[in-house]
Amino acid sequence: MTIIPHSLTRAVKNATEVSPLLQDPAALRAHSRPQLRRYEISTLAPNGDIVDSTHIAPALPLFENAFCAFTRRSMVETDCGPVAVEDLLPGDMILTRDGQAERLTWKGCTTIVPGRPDARGRYHRLIRILADSFGMQTPMSDVLIGPSARLLKTPIHLRTLAGGNPLLTSVQEFVDGMNVIETAPPTAVQVYHLMLPRHAVIRVGGLEFETYHPGANAFRTTSPAMREIFLTLFPHLRDLHAFGPQAFARTGDGEINAIAS
Repeated sequence: MTIIPHSLTRAVKNATEVSPLLQDPAALRAHSRPQLRRYEISTLAPNGDIVDSTHIAPALPLFENAFCAFTRRSMVETDCGPVAVEDLLPGDMILTRDGQAERLTWKGCTTIVPGRPDARGRYHRLIRILADSFGMQTPMSDVLIGPSARLLKTPIHLRTLAGGNPLLTSVQEFVDGMNVIETAPPTAVQVYHLMLPRHAVIRVGGLEFETYHPGANAFRTTSPAMREIFLTLFPHLRDLHAFGPQAFARTGDGEINAIAS
């Protein structure tokens, strides 16, 4: 017996709806599959060799934050003068805030499209810090930085929380639409991050930024399997504890989430 729908609207809905049982299984798997991203790393091996490798890993904040701090042509202070981040090699000596030269042990790179949202609707906008934004000649010229960069500077609205101590603060906290602005070019952009033997503050474009550290709370809600995948991006480290202590207290989501040792 044929059942006639009660209305034309219902008939159209019946015709266009597809039962999950009838959908293409491959399409269902593709829909539920997490987005992946290509990550490129250069590591200093114990014998002094430079080891380059490419990894495909989840496009999750935990992973992306390890690569999205500095854009191409960001000038990093080394013992030989400023060097563009893309030209740095593991083994190069990077100057830290305390005047020491530390060996670069790891450099990560990935590609983002700031003007295009990812599968989860997230944007990876770059931040442009205009000349003199933080005082005379600070910086001397515009600095274009990645979304996961952190400055050793405490914004006004966090100074009470910091108790007068310097904080490593996400660059997004300084966006004011005038001196520090977001920009979202529609084309692909290569972004980088750097690691030294210890967490430190280095000068990039005349400003003080942190080297990479996942943060004290990064793995609290991360599964053991995801931690193992994450650690494969850092073959020079034996385990997650090898990231060591943080050089300064750090902000996260508007509040301090780690206290420097």
